[in-house]
Amino acid sequence: MKKTRNPRKISLIKGLLAGIAGGLAGSAAKILAEKLVPPRTQGQTPPPVLVVERAAHSVAEEPVASAKSAAAQGIHWGFGTMIGGVYGVAAELSPRVTSWQGSVFGLTVNRLAHKGLLPGLDLVEPVAEQPAQERISEWVSHVIYGVTTEVVRRAVRKRL
Repeated sequence: MKKTRNPRKISLIKGLLAGIAGGLAGSAAKILAEKLVPPRTQGQTPPPVLVVERAAHSVAEEPVASAKSAAAQGIHWGFGTMIGGVYGVAAELSPRVTSWQGSVFGLTVNRLAHKGLLPGLDLVEPVAEQPAQERISEWVSHVIYGVTTEVVRRAVRKRL
């Protein structure tokens, strides 16, 4: 008689927790990747900093540089961690989401953010107007984010 493998029991909570851990690690990896392949040329303001500046203007008080930097980092880490949690839940429901060891996920996040969300909020130029260096850096750093998120998500999920 052929032995069949028991399918893993789906747990959205475990998927969420594993995805959050993966997203946190992926965010750190993306920051490191951007140190090696910077996405912006001198003088360009990163989108999280623009969000902080716009919010500060709405309350009519300019934040000090350290507060602005901390808030911008919080946006980066928070977004990466939150999207990682969503990814973890999606991976529970459909393991196909983890294609190519998470690189498809990273490229999807890049496309949604840099082709839709960020230009739509007027935080970056439309993709067609962005320098090649910026597009390449974002592709590379988002693939690294996606793969790191998947590797950590999978390892954490196995232990939960």
